[in-house]
Amino acid sequence: MVNVHEAKTHLSRLLDRAAAGEEIVIGRAGTPVARLVALEPGRSVEFGRLAGRIDMSGFDEADDEIERMFYGVDGSTLR
Repeated sequence: MVNVHEAKTHLSRLLDRAAAGEEIVIGRAGTPVARLVALEPGRSVEFGRLAGRIDMSGFDEADDEIERMFYGVDGSTLR
C-alpha cells in the first residue's frame, strides 16, 4: 500500500507498475482508499456487423396499445 503523498510524487512509476499487471492500493492514514489497476483492452465497436442478420421489419409500425398509453383513449395528449 502506498500513501497519497507517495502516489502523487511517483504517479508515473505507479502507472508503469499497474500497466505491467501489478495492483497498487492507495491509502490515506493507513486505510485503503483506492486501487490502481491496468485497464483491460476494450472491444472496438464495429458498426454494421449484424447487417442482414436481424429482421427489423415492422419495427416502425405504430402499436395501438402503446399509442393509447401515451395519448389516451381519445387520441389527445395527456397533461
